Amino acid sequence: EAAVAEQVNRLSRSNVGNGSAVVIDPKTGEVRALVGSKDWYNESFGKFNIATTTRQPGSSFKPISYATGIENKDFSAATILHDKPTDFGGGYSPKNYDLKYRGDVTVRQSLANSLNVTTIEAQKMAGVDETVDIANKLGISTVDKKTDYGLSIGLGTAPAKLIDMTNAYATF
Repeated sequence: EAAVAEQVNRLSRSNVGNGSAVVIDPKTGEVRALVGSKDWYNESFGKFNIATTTRQPGSSFKPISYATGIENKDFSAATILHDKPTDFGGGYSPKNYDLKYRGDVTVRQSLANSLNVTTIEAQKMAGVDETVDIANKLGISTVDKKTDYGLSIGLGTAPAKLIDMTNAYATF
């Protein structure tokens, strides 16, 4: 609870007002700790359990997209991706968080640096439906094939619960 409160306070300048945490034993899948909100007793938001509510996971979803491509042998950690301005169709041209481009990078470098452009390139190779399948196998049940997420799924636009994302990471 103290760690969640401290992190939320640290991020308050970025308009973060609440947070949660989940700790899972990766060997057993047992939930060892769950903090649903910064302050359970806060009348405005305290009783809202962020850990079990769907939200866009953002860049924390990227490893699932990369895992899909590696699992299905679409690419390896050493495959070269192209971090440059790219239109992936229909005017969809994602940018990196720092608005910089790094040229040719490996999948490993792309994931380590959380690059958006190369993640979408990798997502295109891995396939959206295939990524949904892997997400489901990892326990993320809120992602389904009935929804057309498009390539942006690789940047974490599909809804997921923190508890499910934590469980997926425990698998890794």
